[in-house]
Amino acid sequence: MTIEQFVQQNRAAFEQVPDLAVEHMMSDLLELAIEAHGGLTRWRALRSIAITLSLTGGLWRLKGYPDGMHGMRLEIDPRQPSVITQPLGPLRALNPAHIRGHFKPDCVWVEHSDGEVVGQRQDPRASFAGHELSTPWDELHELYFRSYAFWNYVTTPFLLAEAGFEAREIGQHQENGETWRRLVVRFPAHVPTHTREQTFYFSQQGLLRRVDYELDIAGAAPAAHYCFDHATFDGLVVPTLRRVVARAPEGPMLSGPTAALVQITDVCAK
Repeated sequence: MTIEQFVQQNRAAFEQVPDLAVEHMMSDLLELAIEAHGGLTRWRALRSIAITLSLTGGLWRLKGYPDGMHGMRLEIDPRQPSVITQPLGPLRALNPAHIRGHFKPDCVWVEHSDGEVVGQRQDPRASFAGHELSTPWDELHELYFRSYAFWNYVTTPFLLAEAGFEAREIGQHQENGETWRRLVVRFPAHVPTHTREQTFYFSQQGLLRRVDYELDIAGAAPAAHYCFDHATFDGLVVPTLRRVVARAPEGPMLSGPTAALVQITDVCAK
């Protein structure tokens, strides 16, 4: 039997190799985290996740949104980076017709309720070139940031088991009287995220407690992102309170200003 004949006869088995390889090579910490947040079986059954939230904090004030964002609903595709937001934060107050924002990695746009596009930006990541932490954002900047950020937040830790991600566990971390396990993850270039390499901190039970990253689109500002008040929605475990603070070389600036405060009031996963 030739190699070609063998492959043809066993094609179904070969097509399963990527998924099996991902699961086999997954670190025990990532396995623990995935199970703690609802499990891979539940995750693979999901087709959409909708979250209702409010956002406040110093980052939004710096960017030109001093009142933050309140009562937004984000509809998230768990299979690919795609988010629909309605109502669209500050635009809703300025013009009730501007009620829907769309995000794809290569394009963001705002549309009327009748579908008429009233604002659009191709290659939105490039529009942040030269930005510093204090650089103001227009509504399309803000839409891009918020959308990719929450797509990352909602799909973690399941996203980290996908092909192309590189993860390694490093030494444990002591904080707030607890011992957290740490996973350093390098993201593939095609995934929109804060920065390519991030460090995830998990409790001994596998719940996400903190993420360290640099905000590349805002001057690579270092941040520590804390997660609290995990709750279960439709079989998915989600932190309903998040606080982001600046991170100095000696550690997070917990007594300093809050860069972002996220309050999630509802999650619908189906």
